[in-house]
Amino acid sequence: MNLILRSLRNSFDGLRHGYREQRKVRLTLWALGLAIPLAFLIADGPWQWVALIAAVVLSLTVELLNSCAEELCDHITPERHPDIKAVKDMGSAAVFGAHLIGVLIWAGATLDRLELF
Repeated sequence: MNLILRSLRNSFDGLRHGYREQRKVRLTLWALGLAIPLAFLIADGPWQWVALIAAVVLSLTVELLNSCAEELCDHITPERHPDIKAVKDMGSAAVFGAHLIGVLIWAGATLDRLELF
């Protein structure tokens, strides 16, 4: 049980650091806070609600991982390097993919709710 509590504390410390230091993480956390009540209005059932929330959590998760990679790269060398740029660009592409998944899920659920799909 102590291990679980320490893991939770570390996770919340990471979220807190991401919120303080990374604007994109902060925006995604705000989006999650808005998505939870909004998903209740859009979702047609519990699985749709779970998918809507999970899509935003996925975006947050990938954004945190991208932030980790960027901070680590900047820590290793603050100078511009083509390999570091490639790593940062791939992280950015991963975030884009996660956001695209979210847009597709939210658009599909919204169109379904409005009976346009």
